[in-house]
Amino acid sequence: MSHVQNAILMPIPHQACYLFFALKPGADYATALQTLAPQVDGETLVAGIGLPLTQALAKPIEGLKLFPSMVHQTITIPSTPAALLLWLRGRDRGEITLRANRLVAELEQAFELQQRIEAFKYGKAQDLTGYEDGTENPVGEEAVAAAVVTEGPLKGSSFLAIQQWEHHLDTFNAKSPLERDHTFGRRIADNEEIDDAPESSHVKRTAQESFEPEAFMVRRSMPWASGQQLGLVFTAFGRSFDAFEAVLERMVGKEDGITDALFSFTHPLTGAYFWCPPINEDGFLDLSRLEL
Repeated sequence: MSHVQNAILMPIPHQACYLFFALKPGADYATALQTLAPQVDGETLVAGIGLPLTQALAKPIEGLKLFPSMVHQTITIPSTPAALLLWLRGRDRGEITLRANRLVAELEQAFELQQRIEAFKYGKAQDLTGYEDGTENPVGEEAVAAAVVTEGPLKGSSFLAIQQWEHHLDTFNAKSPLERDHTFGRRIADNEEIDDAPESSHVKRTAQESFEPEAFMVRRSMPWASGQQLGLVFTAFGRSFDAFEAVLERMVGKEDGITDALFSFTHPLTGAYFWCPPINEDGFLDLSRLEL
């Protein structure tokens, strides 16, 4: 019996690498996926399938679509579709780097590397601003209910929304300590919510229980840095994309005209959606929904 890729419900790792792939025209995608499947254990390696790949295989997955681009007021949310995502996880950056290189080489007949992001854990799962990320993540059965399809033909699957955000820490650090706390809606000293934080604070914009229906998802975001650029790889799993889209629309101000204070120092560079198939009884990626 198939089950969810376990990493979706596990804490973030110490080190990670995200590999995004595009299709090579006319290639044999089915054979490439069949070669990849036994290597995907759902813990050290997580796989996500994008809409371009399911379309190329002519095997639609209900609920999978393109990431929505948005332009609202002064905010732009880009859509950067990819055919395949591999999320490598572990403790040793060297091992992850070498494994990533091998996977890129093994897939090169069918897939072209589109983007590679090296990521890492900071502190107790903090953003590089120092504020804790994912404080309100559901846990246990609530996490399963939020992140996993629990019935029907896609049982054991999850849907992934992922964005690379670039921070401008000089701008953020120029704020007063109170302004920084009000940006997030939490005190950095104890991670407690600030009751009288502005309506633009990130906590006020994204409180998952404040939506109708409630917009719970399981976030597994990780910091990234390359040269002088840095930020967060926002990584959110859901039983559908509905919760993520509701939160994102409120963040950009579509609901009430109030934009999330995060946009005062950070912005997304990318945005993509993926379907994460379950793991089969043999312990590797279940591609049966793609008839593979």
